[in-house]
Amino acid sequence: MAGHAGVGAPLCSEQFGSQAARSCCAAADGSLQWEAWGWRWWGRSGALGGKPGGRASPPLSRLLAVFLPQGFPDSVSADYLPYQLWDSVQAFASSLSGSLATHAVLLGIGVGNAKASVSAATATWLVKDSTGMLGRIIFAWWKGSKLDCNAKQWRLFADILNDVAMFLEIMAPIYPVCFTMTICISNLAKCIVSVAGGATRAALTMHQARRNNMADVSAKDGSQETLVNLAGLLVSLLMLPLVSDCPSFSLGCFFLLTALHIYANYRAVRALVIETFSLINIQVLPLLFAVPETENQAVELGKGGSRDQMAVLLPNPRS
Repeated sequence: MAGHAGVGAPLCSEQFGSQAARSCCAAADGSLQWEAWGWRWWGRSGALGGKPGGRASPPLSRLLAVFLPQGFPDSVSADYLPYQLWDSVQAFASSLSGSLATHAVLLGIGVGNAKASVSAATATWLVKDSTGMLGRIIFAWWKGSKLDCNAKQWRLFADILNDVAMFLEIMAPIYPVCFTMTICISNLAKCIVSVAGGATRAALTMHQARRNNMADVSAKDGSQETLVNLAGLLVSLLMLPLVSDCPSFSLGCFFLLTALHIYANYRAVRALVIETFSLINIQVLPLLFAVPETENQAVELGKGGSRDQMAVLLPNPRS
């Protein structure tokens, strides 16, 4: 077959999974020459340098396979990459803020203070943990069924509440009289964040997984988060000695990281394009076909109206 085709003309091509197709050409000596394996990134393709013959996967492909779902990008939604990039930024900022908050809590408990009592510190820690456990149970019972239908709103709420909790932890050592109550409230907020964040993460994973690969998407998301947290810990080791002796500088760094954290979360949520309707959207949708004055009221209620108000404006099916 190579004798009837020109030298260098493609004879056939092959493609595996989400990799770019590679062609087989006829060499000058009559042998078959395969192109190097390529990469494909949402419509863009190119060659990756590999070993002769294209039998070994390139190092970049192996690295991507550690942190990206199998079959990427075809196995995930189109908003996966922008969301994960902004999610990594917010996780990095949150990791640094968490280091500042942990430093403040340990300082308030008495680490480094010879007069501090181990029993008192243990009792404070146990009260803090028990308060958070009770809050976790109550919040899951109260709002558990509403977290997945408004995943984007609850995700943003959870991250903002997490910033509030860390701010309370940083301020706790400044007021030693209210230290125990402050860190209990902070841990209560963090447990609510854990419930809301975990539930919404499951809903977003279901949205991103497009090949029945929820487990793979969730596992790779955990790997990405672990890598970002590891980078945050390394930076924290360099940052904490610089801010530990200056509370005002530590507080300024916290506000800067919090601003970055909230902005990255906002961009991550805005990057999501969820195809399903939320509860509010389902209630507003019939009103778009109603009379104009009712439509205007529907728009206003869609921004924050109650369910009872929405029910008043819904058309009566019997009329």
